Amino acid sequence: MAGELAFIARLRDLAGHPAARGLNDDCAVLEVGSETLILTHDALAQGVHYLASQDMADVAWRLVATNLSDLAAKGAQPLGVLIGYTLGRDDDRFLDGLGEALRHYDVPLLGGDTITAQGPRTLGLTAIGRATHRPVPSRGGAQTGDGVWITGAVGAAMIGLEALQSGEHDPALSLPYRRPDALLAKGQALAPLVTAMMDVSDGLLLDAHRIGTASDVTLAIDSTDVPLAAPEHRRDEALRWGDDYQLLFTLPEDVQPPVTAYRIGKVLARQGAPLMLDGRLLADADHLGWQHEG
Repeated sequence: MAGELAFIARLRDLAGHPAARGLNDDCAVLEVGSETLILTHDALAQGVHYLASQDMADVAWRLVATNLSDLAAKGAQPLGVLIGYTLGRDDDRFLDGLGEALRHYDVPLLGGDTITAQGPRTLGLTAIGRATHRPVPSRGGAQTGDGVWITGAVGAAMIGLEALQSGEHDPALSLPYRRPDALLAKGQALAPLVTAMMDVSDGLLLDAHRIGTASDVTLAIDSTDVPLAAPEHRRDEALRWGDDYQLLFTLPEDVQPPVTAYRIGKVLARQGAPLMLDGRLLADADHLGWQHEG
């Protein structure tokens, strides 16, 4: 078995509960009485998702925000988080940042676990939310004729990481990478209207490919319509770079989004591939964004 996709394919055999959505979504959607709970878990690994030299307060913020961003894509209201923490350097700074993030998003810490371990640290967080609209948006509802939209620019996190790596002293440049924003209010406003929605965590093109795959349609995107937070000559990189946490969604042709957003394409009947970029079909997900290798 090689790589993330092969591992997930085997996991699907174990995830038969309807709440798992076939592991084709970023969250589980669990019906409990009259409520619908939204559950997600993401982890950050040192050297993969954050630099070993980073301020651990920023890492804590990032851990909270990336998980809440998954809830935002479901239009969910956060109810609380559970943490899995590997003890190490600057634990007090991590707690400082964790407190800042929880206060910013008005989300309680409900529990979790701490461990000690050798080697690079891995930090995990489980976020629990409540659906504010049903049916809960998924990746799989895009319809032929829909518009394809994004809530903001891509490329800011790419520039931010490079600023950190270069030792750039202007904190504003690195802020989008260090402290991304979970667009909870926008997700809740969009949830009643969208046909499909997800957050852009692994790259706009890869995530658009995922919506097209799940919906059995083709998302036709015009690269020049995508708002950019990077130099123009790096547009192609920015389309493939993740960590911007904008919301990518599809809307019926006659519906306008109730939040600031940019139309970047159209949903077509399946053309033989789930993604079309500037008129060219892209069938293979390789090189479209971030994927873990085996």
